[in-house]
Amino acid sequence: MRGPADIADLLAGEAGFRHALGLVESLALPDAWIGAGFVRNAVWDALHGRRPDLGRLDDIDVIFFDPADPARDRDTALEHRLRRLDAAPAWSVKNQARMHLRNGDRPYRDTLDAIAHWPETATAVAARLVHGRVEILAPWGVDDLLDLVLRPTPAFRHKMDVYRKRLAAKDWLSRWPKLTVLPTRDGPYP
Repeated sequence: MRGPADIADLLAGEAGFRHALGLVESLALPDAWIGAGFVRNAVWDALHGRRPDLGRLDDIDVIFFDPADPARDRDTALEHRLRRLDAAPAWSVKNQARMHLRNGDRPYRDTLDAIAHWPETATAVAARLVHGRVEILAPWGVDDLLDLVLRPTPAFRHKMDVYRKRLAAKDWLSRWPKLTVLPTRDGPYP
């Protein structure tokens, strides 16, 4: 894999991933994507010679941006709707228009801006299906994701304790031993 088009092809070629993307597309939410482990894990599995496995995800992170209706109840209703469409994955829906409050950031402008504030560059990636075509959103690019490098995003320069706790809790190296984990944003690149 060399870039966003290859990631899009990977997700489009896996029936479960494409199905999940189609379900989210059917909701017609503004600026809606599936992000985080949905994309990251699929790519890392493929780069480790394994077929991406949607069943190994703890949840599927559906994100959208609608400042006109940021109520948490809406997210819950959307999760229930997705479960009625497909009960297998654990759906997690979050309107990014309010997530800045939880994260202690300034208000986000859109989904791209919200994703730019996620902890790791390799996690700050999302995908969506638009008229049968998979699109990729990656504010920090996909190089770290494809190079198997785990590093904090610039937004996490002042939240390094959160980044380190995530590294310890996720234990990504046991599943993907080819990863290079950088302890800081400016750590030496492999």
